[in-house]
Amino acid sequence: MAALGGKLTKRLVENLGPGRHGDGGGLYLVVDPSGARRWIVRVTIKGQKNKKGAPLRTDFGIGGADVVSLAQARDRALEYRRMARQGLNPRYNAKKDIPTFAEFAEQVHIERLPTWKNEKHGRQWINTLRDYAFPMIGRMPVDAIGQPEVLMCLSPIWTEKHETARRLSQRIKTVLDVARAKGFRTQENPVTAIKEAGVLPKVKAKPKHHKAMNWRDVPAFYADLRTRNAMAAKALMFTCLTGSRTGEVLKMRWEELDFEEMVWTCPAERMKAGVTHRVPITDEMLAIIEPLKTMQSEYVFEGQKRHKPLSNMAMLMLLRRMGVEGVTVHGFRSTFRDWAAEVAGAPREVAEMSLSHRIGSQVEQAYARSDLLEKRRALMERWSNFVVGDSAKVVFLSGTRES
Repeated sequence: MAALGGKLTKRLVENLGPGRHGDGGGLYLVVDPSGARRWIVRVTIKGQKNKKGAPLRTDFGIGGADVVSLAQARDRALEYRRMARQGLNPRYNAKKDIPTFAEFAEQVHIERLPTWKNEKHGRQWINTLRDYAFPMIGRMPVDAIGQPEVLMCLSPIWTEKHETARRLSQRIKTVLDVARAKGFRTQENPVTAIKEAGVLPKVKAKPKHHKAMNWRDVPAFYADLRTRNAMAAKALMFTCLTGSRTGEVLKMRWEELDFEEMVWTCPAERMKAGVTHRVPITDEMLAIIEPLKTMQSEYVFEGQKRHKPLSNMAMLMLLRRMGVEGVTVHGFRSTFRDWAAEVAGAPREVAEMSLSHRIGSQVEQAYARSDLLEKRRALMERWSNFVVGDSAKVVFLSGTRES
């Protein structure tokens, strides 16, 4: 026998605002401020008392409104009311279609695919769960996971792989938060409880710095780069001069460059902070990239495949072939920052904005309407002149060096 109709309609279910909306017979649609919608059934269990001696009245989640239709919710509510009238607690007697943690985590990952900053980040998100959570709790129903189960995942790697464990805890928390929002859980998030109780030992994280070249050594290094004709050398020269990140430079397209205004605009999706960043182009930068127009590629620094960017490892491998050990490509950002402070005496906000770092509090950022482009242009000109130094006077040997 199907459940009878109630006060709600399909349109109301889709459009009602935040709050608890009754359909009748103990069935409620709960709409969170975030817009998430889930079904709740309230029943009074015959013959059972609560701690105060009153009839036991309790709520049960029966799923998210995007998964469980209004008709299905009414059928489930009718089933729960019948159990309650017989003195049976639906929590222990109802048949639940609760997904496992692994099933639900995979679904959350799919739903969030459009929001990932890049494909690599999306893979890392789910792979962390597959490696460290699924073997422990993957087959468990998502509503059966509490603090002990979460600790099974975190404890073995908490001190030895603390950064991985920290990210794992965030991702488990996200899965369980979404499960609760969709009505598959009613209890609080165990990850939050573990954190607040200080169950796991405190681990002092050691900051990891990208190894940087001393700014005094850059002119000689750059002079060596100038003798090389490989695309990786040109990309590394440009990276060194701009203080940009590897991915920002290698995926640079020609349409991002304004040769009249002498500005490179890196789009928000490629920036770490998710904000569009303008980089002033100096004469030396122009001398590097302008000859590359003849290749007519989609990317400024084309790799081995046509219309594909240079490999992320190309510049690092070039450093190793040059015999430059203990230095990373990313480290040239630190090199520039040290030079800007020690030699140029640049104001902090100009130097930091040159590296696309956010300055000040959120309030200060909200009122910072200028990106100080012209002041940064003057600083980058000085940096280019320092880096090039006497290398412009280098007398090349016959031919060019390939690397």
